Amino acid sequence: MQGVLTGFATIGVVIGVGALLAHLRIVDASAQQVLSKVAFFVASPALMVMTLSRANVHDVLSSNLIASVAGAVVAASVYVTIARLVWHRSLGDTTIGALSAAYVNAGNLGIPVASYVLGDAAYVAPTLLLQMLVLQPLALAVLDADSREGRLRWWQFASRPIRNPLTVGSLLGVVLSLTGWTLPAFVANPLELLGNMAVPSMLVAYGVALRLGPGLGRAGSAAELATTSLLKLLVQPLVAWFVASVVLGVEGHALLAIVVTSALPTAQNIFVHATRYDRATTLARDTILITTVGSVPVILLLAWVLG
Repeated sequence: MQGVLTGFATIGVVIGVGALLAHLRIVDASAQQVLSKVAFFVASPALMVMTLSRANVHDVLSSNLIASVAGAVVAASVYVTIARLVWHRSLGDTTIGALSAAYVNAGNLGIPVASYVLGDAAYVAPTLLLQMLVLQPLALAVLDADSREGRLRWWQFASRPIRNPLTVGSLLGVVLSLTGWTLPAFVANPLELLGNMAVPSMLVAYGVALRLGPGLGRAGSAAELATTSLLKLLVQPLVAWFVASVVLGVEGHALLAIVVTSALPTAQNIFVHATRYDRATTLARDTILITTVGSVPVILLLAWVLG
C-alpha cells in the first residue's frame, strides 16, 4: 500500500511545484505551452524509445492485454456515443474525451504501482504498449486530421501516425526490443537524459494550468466531467475484471494486476495532447485531477478485496 501512496504523493508534489511557480508569477501561461511542446516533440519520444527498448513486447500476447483492451474499448465507446449523440461534440473534442475516459497512466504512475503493489513492473507492460502503439497513434491521427482544414485523403490519414514524434519513438523502441539491438552510448545517453525530462515537464505544465486556468468544473460541462471520471474509475476496471475473471478464468494475483492496471487514473499526457491540438483542454485537465485523487481509494479497495 505504501508504494501506491508514494507514487501518488510524488505526482502531487511535482504538480504542486508547477502551481506554486504560477502562483508566484515566476512562470505564466506561455511557459505551460512551452513545457507541453517540449514534452510532446522531444522528451516523450525519447522516453518511448528507451522505455520500449527494454520491454518484452511478447507480453502483449496475454490475457492481460485482452482484458485491458476490453476495458478501454468499452469506456471509450460509451463516452463517444454520448458525446456525439447527446452533447454533439466535435471530432477532436470527442477524441480527447474518449482518451480521458480510457487512457490510463501506465507510465509514471503505473510502473511504481506495478513494482510496489503488484511486485513486478512487467505487469504494466501490455497496457503501456497497447496505448503507445495502438490507442495513441490512432487518436493522434484523428486529432491531426481534425486540426487541418479540408479533407484528408485516406493515404494521408493512414500515414499520420508514423509521422508523429511519439509514434516514431514508440516504433523505434519496439524494433530495438524485438531485435535485441543496443543503442551506442553516445545515442542512448542523450535519449535517456531527454526522456527523464518528459514526466516532470508534463506534471509542471499541468500544475501551471491548474493555477492559471478556470477552476474545477468551470468553462466545461459538469455532466461530461462526471461521465469521463466514472468511466475511468469504475466502468473500465469492472469490465476488465469481468473479462479476465469470468470470460478468461484468470485468478489470484494475475487478476489483481489486470484490474489495478485498469483502475489507474487518466494519464497526464492526455492534457499535453489536448493542449497541443487545443481540444477539450479543460475536460482533460479536470478528469486527470479527479481520477488521480479518486483512484487512490479505488486501488486500495481493489488491493484489499482481490489481494
